[in-house]
Amino acid sequence: MKDVRWIMLVALFIGGCLPACLAKDEPLTAVTAHQGVLDLRSVDLQEQMAPLIGDWQFYWHRLLQPGDTVSAGPDYAPYPSLWNKVKLHGQTLPVEGYATYSLTILLPKKRPHLAMLMTDVYCSYRLFINDSLLSSNGKPDTARQTAVPFWCTQTVNLPDTDTLHLLLQVANFWHTKGGPYKKLYIGESSKLTLNLQRDRTYDVLLAGCLFMGGLFFFGFYAFGSRDKAILYFSLFCIVYSYRMVGTGVYVLHAVFPNLSWFVTIRLEYLTLTLGVALFSRYFQSVYPKDAKRFIVNAVVYICLFYSLVILVMPPRIFTKGIMPFLGVMFFYIAFALFICIRAVKFKRVGAVFALMSCGVMLLVFLIINLNYFQVVGTEKWIVFIGYVLFFFLQSLVLSHRFAYTLRKAADEAQQGLKTKTEFLSTMSHEIRTPLNVVIGMAHLLLRNTPRRDQEKNLNVLLFSANNLLSIVNDILDYNKIEAGKINFEMIPMDIASIAQHITGGLSSKAVEKNIILNTVIDSRITHKIIGDPTRTSQVIFNLVHNAIKFTEQGSVQLSILAEKITDDKITLTIEVTDTGIGIEPEKQQLIFDRFTQADSSTSRSYGGTGLGLAITKRILELQDVVLNLRSEPGKGSVFYFSQNFALSNEPVATGEEYKKDLVSDKQLQGVHILVVEDNPFNIMVAQSLLERSGAIVEVANNGKEALEKIQPGKYRLVLMDLNMPVMDGFEATRHLRARGITLPVIALTASLPAEVEKDVQSAGLTDIVVKPFNPDELFRVLLNHLK
Repeated sequence: MKDVRWIMLVALFIGGCLPACLAKDEPLTAVTAHQGVLDLRSVDLQEQMAPLIGDWQFYWHRLLQPGDTVSAGPDYAPYPSLWNKVKLHGQTLPVEGYATYSLTILLPKKRPHLAMLMTDVYCSYRLFINDSLLSSNGKPDTARQTAVPFWCTQTVNLPDTDTLHLLLQVANFWHTKGGPYKKLYIGESSKLTLNLQRDRTYDVLLAGCLFMGGLFFFGFYAFGSRDKAILYFSLFCIVYSYRMVGTGVYVLHAVFPNLSWFVTIRLEYLTLTLGVALFSRYFQSVYPKDAKRFIVNAVVYICLFYSLVILVMPPRIFTKGIMPFLGVMFFYIAFALFICIRAVKFKRVGAVFALMSCGVMLLVFLIINLNYFQVVGTEKWIVFIGYVLFFFLQSLVLSHRFAYTLRKAADEAQQGLKTKTEFLSTMSHEIRTPLNVVIGMAHLLLRNTPRRDQEKNLNVLLFSANNLLSIVNDILDYNKIEAGKINFEMIPMDIASIAQHITGGLSSKAVEKNIILNTVIDSRITHKIIGDPTRTSQVIFNLVHNAIKFTEQGSVQLSILAEKITDDKITLTIEVTDTGIGIEPEKQQLIFDRFTQADSSTSRSYGGTGLGLAITKRILELQDVVLNLRSEPGKGSVFYFSQNFALSNEPVATGEEYKKDLVSDKQLQGVHILVVEDNPFNIMVAQSLLERSGAIVEVANNGKEALEKIQPGKYRLVLMDLNMPVMDGFEATRHLRARGITLPVIALTASLPAEVEKDVQSAGLTDIVVKPFNPDELFRVLLNHLK
């Protein structure tokens, strides 16, 4: 309905303009010249203009000068009229030649200051009034070699006398048309001058709008969108802008009177032919499914062929082709309307605006061409508004097209991001599952007191598996950050305990490299802080791990210092200092880019993906915290940041409590545990680890089997895989809770906790253990829920 309203609005505009355009210019006065005399004594020239039409004295093949006497009587010819439409002594005149027109005008005694609107003729003239040369275009002469063509419309101030004697010399040796074809007007000087200046202003404004608009869209194409439709439209606007000042009243010729007519007429014709070709290609690019390719190609080839003729042939040859070409042009405009109607029918982007612009352009071209053939007069304001509407509507077409393309690209990018996320999540799950077996079996074999050579090989295997797991985790973390899916929880956390766990877990790596790993905790940190322990651990771990990796000798120190403490807030500065390779100043920002290290040799020497620091920096930025760096090549680096935390009422664990936690009893002697898992290798790892700790283990291969086995009091705890055939872990746990069974159900999953946390809570599972798991961490969770 909205589209129909727009179309009706433009149809009303066109319908309203047609009467004003198609009404042929009627003389403002009924007086016409008779036998070379025009009597205007009864005409009020203060209120109206008078066209100088009628029968003028006519001297063929004579260029009379003022004062020349003619032995034979004059002939008479209508003015204006092309020579090939004038018959003299029964013969039609040729288009090439020269002639003199003469007219005597009788003026009223009461008259304003008068002027004459002198229009261009084919193709040169010289105007004498009362024996004085007052206006000329080019140089009319009796021979082609000495005559000069030129076109320009101008006003001529008339002498203040009752009678005017006009002597007009006209010559044409170059165009397929010859003689005068536009009316001359006489009227009040100020009005005629104002009308001409207004017409020139319209033309300059239109040329400027089209040219600047064309440059804008060309820049848009060159520096942004590589859409060919935008390129064709920009070139069309630039090319066609010449016709605004190079035709009509010929503003360009008035500004540059020394321009060669042979250059300007070629530009006038070329801008029309190339304009049609470019517009054809533009419409084909905008609506390729609706524009018949062979028709567009035919129109373009005709335009290019005619353009070649214009370039190489003289004007008297190529001007003959304008009539057939105008037929081709109007055919294409009708075809463009057909394209737009089809586009509207099939709801193409911007089709309604394209249809409206074609309707407006059809009206404009109709007015211009009917005026060219002297069928109608021209209302300049309608042509001006028509061109502006056309340009505006086509700009809307391109805007809609660009917006649609941008929206489509955004949707595709969003879909691509979603697909990437799903792919990474799936691949993570698939990689973690076999990694769980590798890491679990490595831990089992290491606990079986292997030989020294076997222990060395198992440690290499475990290190490589953990390294692969770290890479997978880094990629997933960065993907979540890019997708904006990272959330921060605010719960009490023991920053000292986190630091001790991290340095304790990385101590073996430091020992392998003979590096001293120290932890310094400010003694003023006596209470837990409110924050996200997972993300805080990740940041500190990445910094310490990086420091150890790039340090060959010396030490790495983690320091957590309290900078400012109030009743409810604390500002901590966390520093990681190393004596490693250091970083050159010009590369210090580079290392924070994803997949980047200080140089490629570093990547080869030390390994890694280059994601750790990028993730760390981004996690801190999302909390409005800046990661800083001080570094000197060969001496080491200091990574540090300061962060504000709210204080909790809970005290931190003492050193003794921490040590007790580390050496707490992990034995599960006599504990009945049901392992629900569909992967036989994962079952083997879990069952071996649990039975080695004294647990009594039974196995179910899916949720349905688990429900059949679980009876009240039979098991102390259930380890439940989440993704299984027949019945998954979520559904099985819901059934258990519905039966009133409250025993702990620990989720075993290869997914990240954040991905399944909500589903886990809603299903009633007690906790999450992520595969691949460290046996110590698994036992810590189990013992925590068996207390």
